[in-house]
Order: sequence, then structure tokens, then C-alpha cells
Amino acid sequence: MTDLTFWQAQGAELAPDGIPLHFGNPHDEFVAALERAVLMERSHEGRLLIEGRDRLSLLQRISTNHVLSLRENEGCATLFTNPNGRIIDRMMVYHRGEQALILTEPGRGEAVRGYLQRQIFFNDDVRLNDLSSSTRLLALHGPQADSVVAAYTGLALEGVPLFAVVTVEKHNARLTFVRRKSLSVVHWAVLVPQSVVREVWDGLCAAGSVPAGSLTYNVLRIRAGRPGVGRELSLDYIPLEAGLWDEVSFNKGCYTGQEIIARMESRGRLAKTLVHLRLAAFVESPAALVGEDKTVGTLTSSVLAPDGVVYGLGFVKVGAAVPGHILAAGAGRIRAEITAYAGSQPPIAGE
Repeated sequence: MTDLTFWQAQGAELAPDGIPLHFGNPHDEFVAALERAVLMERSHEGRLLIEGRDRLSLLQRISTNHVLSLRENEGCATLFTNPNGRIIDRMMVYHRGEQALILTEPGRGEAVRGYLQRQIFFNDDVRLNDLSSSTRLLALHGPQADSVVAAYTGLALEGVPLFAVVTVEKHNARLTFVRRKSLSVVHWAVLVPQSVVREVWDGLCAAGSVPAGSLTYNVLRIRAGRPGVGRELSLDYIPLEAGLWDEVSFNKGCYTGQEIIARMESRGRLAKTLVHLRLAAFVESPAALVGEDKTVGTLTSSVLAPDGVVYGLGFVKVGAAVPGHILAAGAGRIRAEITAYAGSQPPIAGE
């Protein structure tokens, strides 16, 4: 693991797991994420390599997305669900030829590895390799993130699609850049061998990125409507309710929970849906969301951003989930306006 004194020498305040919370000025980090590009340490997100003949077939039969449709150097987000269609975990899968790379949600690497191991049958040719001790994961967010990566790597990135994989040889090591869903215009994750993480960090900063911590990440996540572990990604919700329609395939074979999810999609009868909220004051989540003296939902994430805005995410009954609708949050009945639906929505017929 990278010596914690390295991050502290950069001015970082560290969380108990060693991940930087901030680098001295959360306000400037937030502004940089919206206007320039920020660089974050995200090594609490799990990193697994899957090898063997049946590596993609395994993922195909136990997760929601059509993993077998991936071409080499393409990726997708997919989910594990229980028999009731509820969310167990979410991960990114990248097709790397004879291997598949998996990136998990924060703190879920060991759980995902264990789940995958339990799904491997005696005749499956699948081998799991945990990369957490040999690599680090960095992330770039912001409208200038492409420019930073291009300046650092020397590559032209025009037209590189979402979920693409770009491999670079630098510092006598192989660096893997993967494009992910954006929290602020552009998002790259960088898989870095442990031995050169300092060189890569310094190089990306010299290319124009600003160091930022997980406090800024959390603001960006909630502001962007990205479901979080233990908040929106939990056994309380199914993927469609969490705005993850684009991470579910409706034309692939069976997987655990498929029947429930397919039924809800075909009938178009979700009980609740995830929405963006703008609150008049900070309310600790989870908290009840009330409309017309009736509880209509739950505030699941909330944060006071450095710009003074209180952003929130919450699940609200479909009938009450109308942009512009005013609800009351928590025991103090704080004003909470629904500003938009969060995540992806079901496709419109004919599109």
C-alpha cells in the first residue's frame, strides 16, 4: 500500500481507511471538479481480474447486463440481484481479451470476490485474481479530464466512447485507463501498479488535474444522481427503481432476479423511483419524505455542497415523483423540491 505520508505530504486529511477526505480546501476542489479536472485516490473500490474460458459466461448468467455482447476493450455496468430482484452489488466489467477486469463499488471488493467464487461450478474454467494489493485505483473527474489524460499519455482521445479501455506503457509499467459514467462531464479511472502510483499521481497533477478527496466525490455523486452503496444500492430497491435501466438487459437469458425485474418492466408498474431533490436546509439521511401529510418516500442521500446548495436523492412513490413537486423532509419538515428524475429512465416506445 502507498505510504500514507505520501498523501499527507500532499496536504491530505485521511479517512480511517487511508483514502484522502480532502486536500485542504474542499470548496476549491468542488469548483475544480465542475470547471477543470480533479484527481482522486479511489483504491477502496475493488479490483478483480477474471481469467479462464468461462469468465464472461459466468458474469452473463449471474448479472443483469449483456456481458457476452462486449467486444474487446469495451465495458459495461452490471448488477447482482437476489431472487426478489433486489440489488446486491454493482460493478463495472471490462473485456480485456483473455481476461476480464472488474471494478466494484467502494468497500465491496471482497464481497464481490466472495460472491463470484460461490457461483463458480466444478466444471467452470474461471480463475479470480484480486488486484487490491498489487495495484491502486485513481480517478479523474471534470470537463477537462480528457485534456489531462491526453497531455499525460500523448494520446488523441476524440471519439473515445463511454466504457472504453485505453492501455498505456509509462514509467516502465502498464497503466489501464477506463472511461466510466460521468459525475461531472468526464470520468476516467486509472488502474496503476502499486510500484508507480506516486509517479502517475505526480504526472497527472502536472498535466493539469487538481487533487481532491472523497468529500468532493460524495457531493458530485449526489449532485449527479449516482446511486451509492448502502444508500440507493441496497436490498431495499430493484435496479429499475434506482434509475439503472441502462444497466439491465431485457433480451438476454436468465439470471437471479430476472423474472421479477422483467415483470416490473413489462407491466410498467414501479412502486417508487429515484429522484433528485433540492433541500432548503441539510437533513440527515435516511429521513421520511412527506407530501400532503402522507409519507411518500425516503431521503436516502443528502449533502451540503461547498456552493451552499443542499443536494439530495430519494425514492418517492411514482405518483408523487413529479419534477417541481414540493415535499417535506425529516422531523423538521424541511422543504424538499423534486428537481428531476435520477439516473436513466425506461426507453420511450419506438426509440
